[in-house]
Amino acid sequence: MSHQVEEERNLALVQRWPKTSTFILSSFASVVAEISTFPLELTKTRLQMQGEAALNRFFKDRTPYRGMIKTTIGIIQEEGFLKLWQGGVSAIYRQVVYSGFRMVIYEYLRDSVFGKTKNNIFPLWQSVIAGTLSGAFAQFFSNPADLVKVQMQMEGIRKLQGEPSRFHGVHHAFLKILKEGGVRGLWAGWVPNVQRAALVNMGDLATYDSVKHLLLQNTPLEDNVMTHSLASISSGLVSCLLGTPADVIKSRVMNQPTDKKGKGLLYKSSTDCLIQSIRGEGFMSLYKGFLPSWLRMMPWSLVFWLTYEKIRLMSGVDPF
Repeated sequence: MSHQVEEERNLALVQRWPKTSTFILSSFASVVAEISTFPLELTKTRLQMQGEAALNRFFKDRTPYRGMIKTTIGIIQEEGFLKLWQGGVSAIYRQVVYSGFRMVIYEYLRDSVFGKTKNNIFPLWQSVIAGTLSGAFAQFFSNPADLVKVQMQMEGIRKLQGEPSRFHGVHHAFLKILKEGGVRGLWAGWVPNVQRAALVNMGDLATYDSVKHLLLQNTPLEDNVMTHSLASISSGLVSCLLGTPADVIKSRVMNQPTDKKGKGLLYKSSTDCLIQSIRGEGFMSLYKGFLPSWLRMMPWSLVFWLTYEKIRLMSGVDPF
C-alpha cells in the first residue's frame, strides 16, 4: 500500500512540474549515454585536430598516430586506459545543461507553441524548426562546459608533443579560461558550436520524432524498445551527417592557441576556419573523425532514447 502511495506522490510531482521533470529525466538519460560512449568522443576530437593546416604553419605536425583504431590504441599505450575519459567531467556538466534545456524547449515548442494533433502527428517542418531552435539555445548556455571539454581532451596529445599541460583539472581549466579571457572567454567558439548543435539537434529530435510516429502509424510496431531503437539509430546517422563539418570547425576554433587577451591566433572566425581548412586540407577535411563520430552518435542516441523513454514510463510521464 505504501509503495502505491509513493508512486502516486511521484506522479503528482511530475504532473505539477512537467518542465522540471523533463529537464531532470533528459539530463539523467544523457549522462548515462555520455559516460557509455565518451572514448569515441575523445578519439573523434583527436582526429579532427590531426593535420590541421593552420596549426602546421606555426608548429610542425608531430601527431604520433592517425586513424580511428591507431588513435585509440595510441591513447591507451601512451597515456593510459583511463585517459579515454579525459574531459569526461566537463562533458557531463555540458550534457546536464544541454540535454536538459534542449528537451524542455523542444517539447514546449512541439506541444504548446505548434501543438501536436490528437493523433500525435507533428509535421516535419515544425519538428525541424523546433529541433534547430532548441539545439541552438541549449548549446549557447552550455558552451563554457563544451569549451573546457574540448581543451581537456587535447591535454594528452600536448604532453606527447613535449608541451606543458595547460590545466590541472576541469575546475582549474574553467578558472584559467575565465582569468585569461574573462566571461567572454568562456564563450569562445560559440558561433560554430551553436551552429553545430542546431544541426545535430535538428537531425536528432526531428528524425527520432518523425521516424517513431511514422513507424507507429504505418507498421504493426508498438511504442516499445524495437520502435525506439529503429528511430534512435536513424536519428544518430542523420545527426552525424549534418553535424560533423560544424563539429570539426567548432573543435578547431575552441582548441586554437590564444594570445594574452584570449584572442585566437589561427582563425578570425568560424568562416575563416572553414576556408582555411578547405584550402589547406580539402573539402573532406570537414568530415575528419566522421567514423568515430558516427560510431559514437549511434550508440549514444540509442542509449539516450531507450533510457529516456524508459524513465519517462517509470515516472508516469507520457511517451516522447
